[in-house]
This record gives sequence, structure tokens and C-alpha cells, in this order.
Amino acid sequence: MAKPKNISAEDVRARLDRGEVLQILDVREESEVATGLIPGAIHIRLPDVEARYEELDPELETVIVCRSGRRSRSACNFLLQKGFTKLLNMEDGMLAWKGELEDFYS
Repeated sequence: MAKPKNISAEDVRARLDRGEVLQILDVREESEVATGLIPGAIHIRLPDVEARYEELDPELETVIVCRSGRRSRSACNFLLQKGFTKLLNMEDGMLAWKGELEDFYS
């Protein structure tokens, strides 16, 4: 089985700034996303990914984000088992994000 690749928060921001299409999955808890999401991100808490992964497009390159990079790695591994191949784990998570944020509405 393939391993998810890592991507830095800086590279994610640069790719978004260039207008590249990236599906961003934020697996943090609601209390964490209350501080904001990367614009356009899909929020599915890690415990809910198994039940809701079909909401994601497996054909799109998908960046998975959490606070520090650990939970996103778990989500990457799960999605790999479900046939997703274009997965990028954002290293150091939102702790490293210096870009724009949008408000989270539950």
C-alpha cells in the first residue's frame, strides 16, 4: 500500500494562492475549528471519517489537516485503505498555518 506524502503548510498555501484545486479535509474537533478553517476546507472530525468518507472525492488531491499532523496521518491511513491515492498530510498541522482562515459554522 502506498504511503501518504507530507506537505508543508507553506506549500499548501502557495498552491492555493496559485489557484490549484485541492480538497482540504480538516479532522480537528469542533472546539479547535472554532478558531477558523483553511478557506474551502471540509470539516469531518477524525472519529467521524469512517462514517463520512464518501462525502470526499477520491479523484481530487486531498490535503488532510489537524492541529499538529498526528490525527491527519491516521485519517490518511484510513483513506488509503478505502482506495484514496492522492493524499497529502499537512506536516505540523494548523500550528504551522500562516494563511487566511474562514469562520467555522457547525
